Amino acid sequence: MADKIKIALAVALVIAGLFGYYHWDQSPLIARVGAVIFGAVAGVVVFWTSSVGKEFFSYARESVDEAKRVVWPTRKETLQTTAVVFGFVLIMAIFLWLIDASLLWAVRLLMGQGDS
Repeated sequence: MADKIKIALAVALVIAGLFGYYHWDQSPLIARVGAVIFGAVAGVVVFWTSSVGKEFFSYARESVDEAKRVVWPTRKETLQTTAVVFGFVLIMAIFLWLIDASLLWAVRLLMGQGDS
């Protein structure tokens, strides 16, 4: 129950920051943006104290750690893979063009339009 209250409070703080931005439309822009930033930061801090927030930030931290362990391809591997993809696309384009031209020729022949 306490977690639901914390999440609701976090959402309310973010909404309050956005409300302040539009409510104080005559105030200087720095004050309006400050209201949004304050609401967002306060919402994140309150969300962080809930168990759902702790799980979310733990998941985010683990995701960053996992991304660091990814083995990225070298420049040579990337260029070779790109060349293979472009080559395959070119071959498929030619193949589909030949199929289309053959079907066009067959339809014209069946409709009696000759070899034009």
